[in-house]
Formats: sequence, structure tokens, C-alpha cells
Amino acid sequence: MTDYKLAAKQLKEERAFLMKENKAIGQSMYALHTTAIKDGVISAKNKELIALGIAISTQCEGCMLAHIEGLISMGATLEEISETVDVAILMGGGPAVTYGGKAIAMYKALSA
Repeated sequence: MTDYKLAAKQLKEERAFLMKENKAIGQSMYALHTTAIKDGVISAKNKELIALGIAISTQCEGCMLAHIEGLISMGATLEEISETVDVAILMGGGPAVTYGGKAIAMYKALSA
């Protein structure tokens, strides 16, 4: 079984390395994320849920970890994550089943 807390720590270290080595790209990506996720007509939490669904359907584990951590900090529940997984499976088919299961496991590990 994957240690998602360790994986999240490693992901943060890798992002920090990118930010140090490629400051312009790192800062631009961070600014894009901050702007895209901020509250608007759609709440920041709902935008993070959308991003998680896309991450599941594109099979990006690092993206899933990052968005789940964001969702945990926003107070997302397991039920919200599970419904997001449901929609990702609808849109992503069989592969989304596998990555949806990983998203729920990540949430449980990181929120414990």
C-alpha cells in the first residue's frame, strides 16, 4: 500500500526544488493556480473538487495529492471526495475507477 503522507511530502519537496531551479515557471504556475482556484461565482472548494475530478480522469497522482491536501485544508468531507470520484468515473471510465479508489485512499491517509 502506498504511503500517501510520504508521497505528499516528496511532492512538496519536488515542487520546492522546481520553484528554486525554475523560479519564473514555478512562480507563474503558482500564480495561475492561485488565480484559477480563488473564490468567484464558483467557490474555491468546488473548484478544487473539479480539479480533483480532472486529476483522477487524467491519472495524475501528484495532482490528486495536491488537490486533496487543498480540499482537506478547506474542510472537504469524505462524502464530497466520493461524489467527485463518482463524476470522474462517469467521465473517465474504467481508468477513473482505479484512480478514484486511490483518491479516496489518499484522502483517508492524509486526513487521519
